[in-house]
Amino acid sequence: MFTGIVTDLGEILSVEKIPAGIRTRIQTVYDPDGIDLGASIACGGPCHTVTAKGHGVDGSNWFEVESAAETLALTTASQWAVGQKLNLERSLAMGTELGGHLVLGHVDGTAKITKRTDHEDSVYFQFEVSRAVAPFIAKKGSVCLDGTSLTVNEAEGLLFSVFLIPHTLAVTTWGDRQEGDLVNLEVDMMARYAARLAEFTHEA
Repeated sequence: MFTGIVTDLGEILSVEKIPAGIRTRIQTVYDPDGIDLGASIACGGPCHTVTAKGHGVDGSNWFEVESAAETLALTTASQWAVGQKLNLERSLAMGTELGGHLVLGHVDGTAKITKRTDHEDSVYFQFEVSRAVAPFIAKKGSVCLDGTSLTVNEAEGLLFSVFLIPHTLAVTTWGDRQEGDLVNLEVDMMARYAARLAEFTHEA
C-alpha cells in the first residue's frame, strides 16, 4: 500500500533481460540497511519487490527489482533505460501520514500526454486513456500517475487533465514530461469497488 507521495527520485543504473522479464538496478537515497529483501517499493507507479540491495563503490545506495511479463505489458517498465529517473515511494507503514490517497501500486495501464501548458505558477497536463479505464476517472477525484497522487481537474470522454505545482515538478519526473509521453496510470481503488458493486446491483 502506498500514498502517491514521491519520497525519492531514483536513477536507473542497469537494465538486464532475464527469463521472466527484466531486472533493474536503481540508485536511491534510501538506506539499503533499512530495506528488507522482499520489501515493496513503488517504482514509477507499479509496485515492485526488492530482490537485492547494496552500496556502490562511491558510497551510493541501490536496490534491484524484477518486472515480469504482465508488468512490462501494462506499464512503461518495458521502456526503462539506464540514466532514466523514476519516482520512488516505499510502502506505507502504520502511523505514517497519509498525504495523498490510498494507492495499491497495481497499474491499470498507461495514459498519453496530449497537451502540456506551462503557466507562471503551475503546469497543465491533459491525458488520453483507453475506453476501458475512462469511466473510473472523475472530476475532482484522485488518480495516480507515474506514482504521483494527483487530483483530476476535468474529465470528459477519454480525456482528463491535472495541474501540477512547481514543488511537484521539482521533486518528481514531471518537470521533464512532454506531449506524447506515456505515463503509468492507476485509478482510485474506490472507483473500482463502486463499479464492481454497480455490476451486481444491476444484475439484481
